[in-house]
Formats: sequence, C-alpha cells, structure tokens
Amino acid sequence: MTRLNNSPIGFFDSGVGGVTVFEQVKKLLPDENYIYFGDTKNMPYGEKTETQLLEFADRIFKFLENQNAKAVIMACNTTSAVVYEKLKNNYDFEIYPIIQSVAKEIAKLPLKKIGVFATHATINTHCYKTEIQRYNPDMEVFEIACPGWVKIVENGEEQTNDAINAVMEKMDEMKKYNPEKIILGCTHYPYLLDILTQFAERESFINPSIEFAKIIKQDLKTKGLLNTTGGNSFEKFYVSKSPENFKKAASMFYQINEMPELVDF
Repeated sequence: MTRLNNSPIGFFDSGVGGVTVFEQVKKLLPDENYIYFGDTKNMPYGEKTETQLLEFADRIFKFLENQNAKAVIMACNTTSAVVYEKLKNNYDFEIYPIIQSVAKEIAKLPLKKIGVFATHATINTHCYKTEIQRYNPDMEVFEIACPGWVKIVENGEEQTNDAINAVMEKMDEMKKYNPEKIILGCTHYPYLLDILTQFAERESFINPSIEFAKIIKQDLKTKGLLNTTGGNSFEKFYVSKSPENFKKAASMFYQINEMPELVDF
C-alpha cells in the first residue's frame, strides 16, 4: 500500500490508557485521520512476559499496517520499554515510542530528583532511568511499580476505597525519596489524578502525553507527513474485548461517538 499524507495515524495501547495520548495529539492535529487499537483482551500489559508483548505488538503493528497507517504511536509505556528496540525496523511506517520520545525533554527540566510510577514490566527495564540519564546523568531517578493501577482504571474503580488505598501506599513509598516531580509512566495513570492530588499538588505530576503530542506533531511536520488535503477527517476505534466498557472508561478524557469495533486476531 502507498502511504499518503491523508493516511491515518495509528495508536495502540493495552486499553483506554492511550486515549490520554490520543486526546492530546488530536488537539494539536485536528485534521488528521486516526485509528486506535486497544488490546483489552490481553490487558494489563505490565504483567506480561517479553515474549507475549512481542507477539501482541507485532500483531497490532501488522493490523495497523493493513489499515494503511502512515505512523504508529506506541501510546503504551510498557511496550515502548520492552519491545520497541526489537520491532522498530520491521514495518514501513514511522513509529513513535512514548518513553524514548519524551525522555530527552524530561531530562532538560531543572530537577535533581524525579520519580516514576509505572508497570512492573516498564520498571524492570529501567527504561525511564536509562533514557533520562542518557541526556542528564546527574538527575536521580526513582522508579516504583504500581501493580493493579491499570485494572482500577479499566474496571472504572477510580473512586473506590481500594483504589485510594492502593494509590496512597505507593505515594507514601515514593515520598521517602523526596522527588521534585513524579512521572506518570503509564498512560492509564492520568485517570487517577483525582486520587493522586489528594496526596500531592497536581503540579507534582508529569503527564508525558502532553510533551509527546508536541514531539509527534513537530516530527510529522519535519518529515512532510501532515495531512494537508483538507476535507472531513475520521477516527476509528478498535478493541479486542468489551467495546462498551472501553467506550465508557475512555469518556473521562475523550467522548467516542461510535461504538468501538471488536477485532480478534
């Protein structure tokens, strides 16, 4: 297939988390066409093995390739950390991994200590620490895994006592390191900001999606890949399980008008 300027931009994540990235990108690039795949059948990714993640990501990349995507945004910290380097040269579209893309900008912040909340799989790779210290070796990076947080979001349990206690436990652990800022190193975690801000100021948290969207826009512009054809743009959402739950959960950040289409590879 021929990739054209009006070809869609693809997104993928294990579920609704990537909608936090999608929403930021669409704000900056409202004229683009979009395809989003949420692998809700296999979530949470943070508890999967590298072999499983490679299999999931390859299938989704090939699906988006068949949809004629001109670029694919890895709106998933876990796959960015674990599989990006192994798969990045296997497809004929631009690939944007969230961690590697934003680390350089985070490293420029005038901070000495920074925390990272992420999934077990992301933390085990130390990808945030490695990438940030590649550009700023003097910045101390403290990483804490938050098992269960993704399921809280996917199941719509953000306001339960169990969710509040789970967040409080990790905030207490992080505060021992006294970080100046905390990276929400999973795209699901911004859904928990109402709880997180019970224990720290909102300004304490970095949502990488915001900077990520700016980087994507600039790179697509530099490479001449922005849609300049005009006309009505489209967006399509696909999931591997429970489209109704996905649509409802995503509504905190973005109103999906049509029911996502169920796709099982």
